[in-house]
Amino acid sequence: MKVRELGLPGVLLIEPTVHRDPRGHFLETWRRERYRAAGLPADFLQDNVSRSRRGVLRGLHFQCPRPQAKLISVLAGEAYDVAVDVRVGSPTFGRWTAAILSAENGRQLFIPEGFAHGFVVSSDEALVAYKCTDVYVPEAELVLRWDDPALDIDWPVRDPVVSDRDRAGRRLSDIPVERLPTYGVLALQGAEIAR
Repeated sequence: MKVRELGLPGVLLIEPTVHRDPRGHFLETWRRERYRAAGLPADFLQDNVSRSRRGVLRGLHFQCPRPQAKLISVLAGEAYDVAVDVRVGSPTFGRWTAAILSAENGRQLFIPEGFAHGFVVSSDEALVAYKCTDVYVPEAELVLRWDDPALDIDWPVRDPVVSDRDRAGRRLSDIPVERLPTYGVLALQGAEIAR
């Protein structure tokens, strides 16, 4: 397994070892001890799977409070996966990075707490799986506009298929600062809401 930072501190591109033979391939997508040794959290509380067709863009989503770190994998097809730093006070606030994840390349993207996440499907269909370090809490979710001009994300589609909820997302500059995660104090925010 190879792990490298992908342009933003804490965002990791993981390349598991893929074992190929005439039958197809096999790869390990999660082993607690191995991923912990690579610097990822050891405890995920929720797994999600989405199926989408070509051109569907989901995101950009994050939770505050109750931030979620995510480990993203594509089980079928291909997706362009994006992480945006939305932590107030972060030296990389408002910057983004991306990776192409596919069933063929087996890559995973780890997105730490305090980052918005989204992806667009670049194959006929994609099955995307993600492990989350906290459960989904609707009242904590925020949606950042996928096409926020200040972010200038280089999406590989011109006219994506977007849900009404994602279309109604806000620009980063329009989200009240108190609703954004704060660089360096994410653990405290999670503890406060859990009380």
